[in-house]
Amino acid sequence: MSISFDHILKLQELLNIEKQEDLKLYQQQFLSRSVIERKANGLTWYPLVINSSEFGYGDFLILELERTNDFNHSHQFQPGKNAELFSFDSSFSINGIVKSVEANKLTLALNVDDLPDWAYEGKLGLNVLFDEFSYQEMEINLNKLIKANNNRLAELREVLIGSKKAEFHKIVQPYENSLLNDSQIKGIEKMISAKDVAIIHGPPGTGKTTTLVAGIIEILNSEDQVLVCSPSNIAIDVICEKLIAQGIDVLRIGNPVRVSESLLNVTLDGKISSHPYYKEVKEARKRAEDFRKMAQKYKRNFGHAEREQRNLLFKEARQFLKEANQLEGFILGEQIGRSRVIASTLVGSSHRLLRDKQFTTVFIDEAAQALEPACWIPISRADRVIFAGDHCQLPPTVKSKVAMEKGLGVSLFEHCIKKENIHVMLKVQYRMNNEIMNFSNRKFYLNQLTANSSAAFRYLGLKDKIEYNLPFEFIDTAGCGYEESLNNQTLSISNTGELDILKKHLTNLLMAYTAEKEDSKLSIGIISPYKEQTVLLNKEIASDEYLQHFKQWISVKSIDGFQGQEKDIIYISMVRSNDKGEIGFLSDTRRMNVALTRARKKMVVIGDSATLSFNPFYKDFLDYVEEINAYKSAWEYV
Repeated sequence: MSISFDHILKLQELLNIEKQEDLKLYQQQFLSRSVIERKANGLTWYPLVINSSEFGYGDFLILELERTNDFNHSHQFQPGKNAELFSFDSSFSINGIVKSVEANKLTLALNVDDLPDWAYEGKLGLNVLFDEFSYQEMEINLNKLIKANNNRLAELREVLIGSKKAEFHKIVQPYENSLLNDSQIKGIEKMISAKDVAIIHGPPGTGKTTTLVAGIIEILNSEDQVLVCSPSNIAIDVICEKLIAQGIDVLRIGNPVRVSESLLNVTLDGKISSHPYYKEVKEARKRAEDFRKMAQKYKRNFGHAEREQRNLLFKEARQFLKEANQLEGFILGEQIGRSRVIASTLVGSSHRLLRDKQFTTVFIDEAAQALEPACWIPISRADRVIFAGDHCQLPPTVKSKVAMEKGLGVSLFEHCIKKENIHVMLKVQYRMNNEIMNFSNRKFYLNQLTANSSAAFRYLGLKDKIEYNLPFEFIDTAGCGYEESLNNQTLSISNTGELDILKKHLTNLLMAYTAEKEDSKLSIGIISPYKEQTVLLNKEIASDEYLQHFKQWISVKSIDGFQGQEKDIIYISMVRSNDKGEIGFLSDTRRMNVALTRARKKMVVIGDSATLSFNPFYKDFLDYVEEINAYKSAWEYV
C-alpha cells in the first residue's frame, strides 16, 4: 500500500469517528431534552406560524415560518440544514431543508404537493436535524480519490499526499504590479507557474486576500473560468466582493448564511431574477400556484370524483412547474457557462450544477482551517490547486478528541506546506503597530515579518492622556483575588474581576479619546476564549449608562469570531486564574495568535501572570511584556 492510499484510508477512519462524535453530541442535545431545553440550545423554534406557502424551484413547496417568541435566542438554523416541522400535540412531523434565514423568520422547502392536515391545526415547531450531507459529500470524494487511476486526480493525489514532486513552469514574463510588494509578487508568480499546487502563506495583516484576488485576475487572462472556494461563507463573500469591485463576473453558488447586499445580484437567485426570461418563469409558477390553491379548496373528506378532480389540478400545477423549472434550468446553465469566477464553500462545490464541470484551477482560501476531506471536493473538479491561508492561526474544527489526536486536525494546507519549494510567505504586514506584531512574529513567523511604514508606528495619538497611546498593555490581576468561576450549566468559565478592570480601562480610554477627538470614531474589539465571559461582557456593556453610547463602536466575540477581522483597539480577557496553573483553551497557542494579531493601534491584555506563567508560551509572553515596558498592575484600577 502506498503512502497516499494509507493516508486516505486513515482519513476515512477519522472522518467516520468525527461523524459519530458529531451525531452523539447532537443526540445529547436533542433526543433526551424537552422543547424548552432544545430552544435554549438553539435546536428548536416553538411556537411558530406559517406566514405563506408557494411552489419554488424543483417542485418544492416553500413555507415562510416565523417564531412568535424568544426573538433574541440564538439558534443553529442555517441555509442548507435539514429541519423537521412538527406538531406539538401529536407525533406527526415532516422533513425539509432550510432555504434562507433572517432574524426570526426562515423559509423551509418541502418535497410535497400540499401540507398535511395537522399543519393547519396550530401548535407547530421546527427542529434542526442532524445533517449528514457534508459527511456524505466528503465520504463520496474520499472514495473517488482512492479509486482514481490514470487520471488527473490520481496525479494530484500523489503530489499532495504522496511522494511525487510538484512541478512548475518557467516564468517567461515576470509579473508586474506596482500596488503589490515583492513577496506578494513572488506569490502570484508561484501561482502562475504551478502545474500542480502552490501555497500562499499569509500571516495576519499581510494582504493575503489582496494577493489571492490579484492572482485570480491574472490567471483569468489565460483561463476562461476558475473555481474559488473557502470553508466559510464569510471568507468566500469577501473574495467575491473584491473580485466584483475589479469588474469580474462572479457567480456565487450555494446558500450563504449572510450574503452582503452587494452580492445578492450574483447569487443563483439574483442571476435568475434579473434574466429577461424570468417573467416567463414567474408566470408559469403563478399558474402552478393557482392550480394548487384550487386543489386545496376541496374538503379533506370527499368522494372518488372529487379526488380525481383534485389530482388533475395537482397534475396541472406540476406541469406548469415543470415548464418553469426547464426555463430556470436553461438560465442557470447559461450563467454557469458565462461566469468567469464560480465561488462556493468547499462542500458547496458539490452543487448539482457543478457535478460534471472540470476547472483548470481551483483556489482555496483559508485552507489551513479546512478539514482535509472537504478540500478534496473542489480539488476533484480541477487540474491544479492554489491554497491560501496560515497554519499558525485557527486549525480545522474537530469535535472528536480521538480524531483530533490522530490527525484529522491537520489540514491539507499544513501537510503540503512541508513539501519543497511550493509556498511563498507574505512578509510585509499592513495592520499592526510594531510592538503588537513582534511577539507573534518571534513565536510563529521566525521573525520574518516587517511592518509597513503605514502601520509600524500606528497609535491613538492623544496629546493630553498620553499614557493611553501605549500600543500594548498587559494588566496583571495576580494577587487581586480575581479567581475564575465555572458556570455549572454551560461548563464555561468567567472572571468578573477581569470584567470590572476591562470596563474601567475602556471607560477611561473612551473619555480621554472623545475629549480630544470628538469627531473621530474608533473600532473596538473585546475578545475572550470563553463564551461565558463574552456573554457577561455583552450584558455589562449593554447595561452601562456610559458605554452603551458607544455600542456601535464595540464588538464582543470569541477568538473564532474575530478571525479575519481587525480593529483599532483590541481588549483580551484571558479569564483563567487558579492556584494549579490550569489554562484550558489558552494552551491552544495558534488560537491565541489570532487574538494577539487583531489590533491596529492598541492592544490591552488582562490576565493573571501567576496562572499564565506555568505555561512556557505565556512565560515568554510575559518576558516580552517586561521587555517593552507594557506591564501594569490591576491594583491601579481597583
